[in-house]
Amino acid sequence: MSIENKIDIEIFKVIKSAMRQSSDLEDMSNSLVQLLTGALDISGCTLFLENPDKQELEILTSFGLSAEYLSKGAISSKKSIAAIYNQKPLVIMDTADTNLLQYPEDAKKEGIKSIISLPVVFSGKVIGGLRLYNHQSWDVSDRDLETLMLFADHVGMAMTYTRLLNAFMVIKDTIGDIHDIWIDSY
Repeated sequence: MSIENKIDIEIFKVIKSAMRQSSDLEDMSNSLVQLLTGALDISGCTLFLENPDKQELEILTSFGLSAEYLSKGAISSKKSIAAIYNQKPLVIMDTADTNLLQYPEDAKKEGIKSIISLPVVFSGKVIGGLRLYNHQSWDVSDRDLETLMLFADHVGMAMTYTRLLNAFMVIKDTIGDIHDIWIDSY
């Protein structure tokens, strides 16, 4: 029996369009996790940023998960589904039957049955992670997993672009302020 593909090109286009339309990282990421949750008909989605100093994944934004689950504790880069550091996706079809979770009891309490964890990569470096959560087992097809990996690559580019754009705007505003002060003083 073949596994059903859930992701078609239309879903990909809608989500990619939403990412492209935002120049603010928070707005872009909020739209992204909400659209992914709805389009894939899953329970929730979280976008993480890598904090190399603390060796933790920090939540940038999440949708569909309880505040209690999201505040369960620090997410260790090395303990919590660390496969993303090999730049490979990880599919956990049954959270009750794995030793890869840092907080397995919290996942059980939240009713999470399956997790797909994807590395968010830019320029060959993991800059975060994208996790898809479902209350049902999700035996993801190879095609859907490849599509999700391609999508995660686009997320890495969009996050980096948005960060650079925001930094550029701060520099531009600062230079404008300095210019105004300099003109006013002469």
